[in-house]
Order: sequence, then structure tokens, then C-alpha cells
Amino acid sequence: MFIDKVRIQVKGGDGGAGCMSFRREAHVPKGGPDGGDGGHGGNVVVEADAGLSSLIEYRFKHHFKAQRGTHGKGSRMHGATGEDLVLKVPVGTVVREYFEEEKEAGELIADLTRDGERVVVAEGGMGGRGNIHFVTSMRRAPAFAELGEPAQERWIELEMKLMADAALVGMPSAGKSSLIAKMSAARPKIADYPFTTLVPNLGVARSGDYGFVVADVPGLIEGAHEGRGLGHEFLRHIERTALIVHVVDLTGDWEGRDPLADYEVINRELALYADELARRPRIVVANKIDVPGTEEACERLAERVRADSVAAAGGDEFAPSPVDPRLYRVSALTGEGVDGLKAAIARKVRDLREEARQAAEADARYEHVWELRREARDKRFEVRPLGGGAFCVEGPQVERMVVQTDWENEEAVLFLQHRLKRLGVDQALERAGARDGDEIRILGRAFAFESGRSAADAFEELDL
Repeated sequence: MFIDKVRIQVKGGDGGAGCMSFRREAHVPKGGPDGGDGGHGGNVVVEADAGLSSLIEYRFKHHFKAQRGTHGKGSRMHGATGEDLVLKVPVGTVVREYFEEEKEAGELIADLTRDGERVVVAEGGMGGRGNIHFVTSMRRAPAFAELGEPAQERWIELEMKLMADAALVGMPSAGKSSLIAKMSAARPKIADYPFTTLVPNLGVARSGDYGFVVADVPGLIEGAHEGRGLGHEFLRHIERTALIVHVVDLTGDWEGRDPLADYEVINRELALYADELARRPRIVVANKIDVPGTEEACERLAERVRADSVAAAGGDEFAPSPVDPRLYRVSALTGEGVDGLKAAIARKVRDLREEARQAAEADARYEHVWELRREARDKRFEVRPLGGGAFCVEGPQVERMVVQTDWENEEAVLFLQHRLKRLGVDQALERAGARDGDEIRILGRAFAFESGRSAADAFEELDL
């Protein structure tokens, strides 16, 4: 079964807790702290695999979690790091944030276009530090350690787009499946009724010493850019192709359609779906030349293609651009003209891929925009007055600090207050109008606000 879009929930492994421990050995009356760190949780990684052709592995299972880190122990024994969870997807998969409540896709995370390319979609939590990290000249025996950091958890959308060099597009029953069968070893379902092809088919064709991958995209209809039929489901598979091969049925099929009208409908649908598709290089193929009485329609189409090519070269924004001025006349039934068409596609694809390679080398930088934005969002926090002398502080990093704190340990709570102050939470609370004794709430925890020098300031002199 062909599955090309799924939404899944991913969660990294939680970090292990640090250990609060002291040396207890014979003849060592004042053994120091020796609590080990907790292990880091594993990440959830999405990796492109050329051996996969669909996202069917994620059709029924939608929740994935990496291994958590183990807790630290005494004698400076650190916890083990959790193993990463690697989710394999086909090459050509686009990974986006997904908001389950709103049912909307968010920012682009990664576009995995090469075999083995990978991206971390949910980071594991950091392991908590053991009490050996909190020793200073002023505090020789810290009696607290950090709990493990909770892992990131989110929904993501995986969308597969075919990685083909050329895509055959056209109206239903234009003969695209028969043509790909003649050009390659692909064996798609072929019948004499519309919408025989319900999923894209891929075939590897060869002309001389050069091979290319061609995709047979299911037939489009007028209104496909708005989702009519399965327009959106099919049009996205054309986005990656270097070349569009527009197949026109000279017979007009059983409906007796005008081939020129079909040609215009497909051009318009591609342009309305995405401006980039309107500028994608294309060649036009007149199919079914073996049928008697198609000569006149073929000449009219050839004249129109030449006119569009001239208009595109002259900068006409309404013309498909750029268009090969030659109309390729073939019969997918008899094979007439197919070898010449394959040679033309191979030459064009080779030139386009070389241009793309040179452009990629000229701009080899890859900026992890999504990751930088995620980190910026992570550090932000918000202070909300609740009325009655109560304030709520919300933010990913602040909330993780609270989760990492052992609230049964007074020293650990003081250390949290120190960390919040260094993050700027105290200043933000004062700007929001907080006064001494007001209640501060974070993730259901509440404590009194103390401005100026508080008990937490004792940590200012510590090297933490």
C-alpha cells in the first residue's frame, strides 16, 4: 500500500537523576560527596532510507519514544545514556512540526533528500548532575542533586514527495501509464477507463549511457489545485521533479475533449498550485498518433506549443516557461517515437541536474533555521499576573528547571531560586508588579517571592 503522509507523536528519553551520595570508607572519617550524574535520554531521529518507498510503517503506530537515561549512583558512577530511536523514512520525505489540537502543520524541520540524511525531531533530556558538581570552598558537603531533565515531546508530520527526474502529467486516460511502461520496466495498472492510476508509479528509463527516473502521476482534472479529485495528493509529487513531461491525448478520450483545452487546463492547474511549477522546464508529448484522424489536432497542438515557447522566451508571464518548442509525437501503444522522447528527456534531465549541482556548490551553507527558532522559543518565558498577589511564570526552560528540582530538599529549592534569578525571572516579576510575599506559581508549584538579597543569593558566590 502506498502511504505518503502521516502524523506521529515523538518523545525523547527522559534524563536520569543525579545521585546525592558521600564516601563511606574505613579510616576516611570525612569522605566527600561522590554522587554520579544521571545518563542523558536518547533522541528520536528521522533518517532517510533509499530502500523505502512509502510511509506505511507509520500507518497504525503513531507514538514513538526513545530510551531514557539511567540514574547516577554513588562512587561517582554515572548513569548510562539512553539509545536513540531512529525512524526510517523514504528519501524525499519532508518533516514538519504538527499541532494536534489545531490540526495544522507548522514550520519546516527538514527536507530529507539524500540517503542517510537525518534530523533530530525530539531531543532526550539531559541527565541530572550529582552532588559532586556543587562542591565549592564554601560548601563542602552539598546534600542535593539534580533530577533528570524531561525530554522533548511533539507531534510531527511526515510527507513523502517522489524523488523523480521527470514527471508525466496530463488528464486522466492520456496514456501516461502506458507511456511509462514503454519507457521503463515499470508495470503499472493499465485500463481503458479514467482514474486507473490511483497512486504515483516510478520507473527507471535509460537512453544511451544515461538513465533517469520518471514518475507517472495520476491524472489531474480542472480544479485540482483546490483539491478537486485528489489534486493536492498528486500535485505535491511533481514539486521535486526537474522536468515536467506534459502528455496530451490527441483523441480527447471517450468524452471527445479538445486536446488544446486539455493542454491549457493542465498548465493552469500547475500554475495555480504553485508559482514554481509554472516556471518548471517542460516538454509536451502528443500521444496516440496511431489513431486515425488525429493529424489535425496534432498540428494545432504543435503550433500552440511553438507559440508558448516564443512567448515564454519573451517574458510573457501567462505562458508556461520554459517550454521546448518541439512537440514530441508518440504512440504509447505501438512504441512509435518513444525512443526519441527518452533521448530528449535524458538530455534535458542531465543538463538540469548539472545546473542544480553547480547551484548547490555555490551555496553550500545549510542553516538549521528551525533548530535556531526552537532554541529561541525554548528560552522565552512569560509572567502573568493572576490577581490577589499571585503570578504565574510559563516557559519551556523555566518549567524544565522546576521538574528537575527535588522539592523535598531545601538546598535544591534554593538552587532553583538562584537559577531562576540568573535567567532573569526575578527582574521580570518585579516589572510585572510582584512584591515580597507574593505567590509565584510554576507548573503547579508555589513559593513566596523575595526581592533584593534572598536566601538564594547565597549561591551567587558559588562557582556553578
